[in-house]
Amino acid sequence: MGKFFLNKDNAILLIIDIQERLAPVMKVRDSVVHNCLHLIELATTYTIPIVVTEQYPKGLGKTVGEIRDALQDYSPIEKLTFSCCEEPTFLIEMKKTGRKSVILTGMEAHVCVLQTCIGLIQEGFHVHLVKDAVCSRSKKNWEISAEFMRDAGAVVTCTETVLFQVLQIAGTEEFKAISKRIK
Repeated sequence: MGKFFLNKDNAILLIIDIQERLAPVMKVRDSVVHNCLHLIELATTYTIPIVVTEQYPKGLGKTVGEIRDALQDYSPIEKLTFSCCEEPTFLIEMKKTGRKSVILTGMEAHVCVLQTCIGLIQEGFHVHLVKDAVCSRSKKNWEISAEFMRDAGAVVTCTETVLFQVLQIAGTEEFKAISKRIK
């Protein structure tokens, strides 16, 4: 089962560079942010750690307001490197959770998301690329990068699959709350 298994006790939600000056140029910005909000709600419900990064915030701004407002703790890891893994504080934060499955979201899929994905796999993490919660300015770059990440060993998934993998069972209060969000 290994890398395909995802539950509340082994997961980390990673939101890469969904920033104020980057997001507006993404054609699917709204749906990516919307899907990230579903995943943040899931993470909050189950106390899944959330790690947020910002690429050169002086130039690209902070994380978009909708996501910042949904986070209980807004403490982004600032970076200049495209791969989050090249920022020393990032891997320290990821490893101290003791968790190995990364729910990967962010912008841009073919640059920072892809390079981080490869770095995480090299570090022994199981990466679940949430394809409908990542984007690039170009649809072609987004498509190619998802194929690249799958070839590198990531599990390519979607928001609802992640939600229901973690929920595991219907009828609970958590299920009812998350179900309302996606209707």
